[in-house]
Amino acid sequence: MTSRDADDPLVVAITGASGAPYAVRFLQQLVEHRIRTWLIVSSHGFRLLHTECDISDLTGLRARVGAEGFDACVTVFDDTDRGAAPASGSARSRGMVICPCSMGTVSAIAHGSSRSLVERAADVALKERRQLLLVPRETPLSLIHLENLAQVTRAGALVMPAAPGFYHKPSSVDDLVDFVVARMLDHVGVSHQIGQRWGNPSA
Repeated sequence: MTSRDADDPLVVAITGASGAPYAVRFLQQLVEHRIRTWLIVSSHGFRLLHTECDISDLTGLRARVGAEGFDACVTVFDDTDRGAAPASGSARSRGMVICPCSMGTVSAIAHGSSRSLVERAADVALKERRQLLLVPRETPLSLIHLENLAQVTRAGALVMPAAPGFYHKPSSVDDLVDFVVARMLDHVGVSHQIGQRWGNPSA
């Protein structure tokens, strides 16, 4: 992995797999901690946000995660603009997170098709040896899915299924969401106070 600078943006993409609450909570945390973020939402990602979180558009997403923080640290890019900054290896970033990550997106990354800005930005993360964190939520997995996940892992991506644990005795859906998002934040180097760590009930 190449070295990262705290001032470099984190590329975050939302695609059309189920799991919008994870994406919203993750973005809330980035905004709260004023992490500079380059956000890409696919057309299927917007449909997902509407279906699962009643967020109809970018204005609704901005309001849900905190408008003031959003305006301070988030830059939004159109998924159809493959000439935008995240598409270039010369544009510095601290890596990329795709949450949720559809199996179609995994397939495109595995085979380098780069049909959209999300896919091209992921391709850039791999070729520049930057962190690429993929958060799929799909079950069951076909052999094609498994082979594509293995391929992106061999290429350098980290696959983190949206599979919350239960040893912390969750009492709400929010607890389950926080379990996954806490792990995501750990892997991108963002300090946080959400979720419980093993052996530390108060964390």
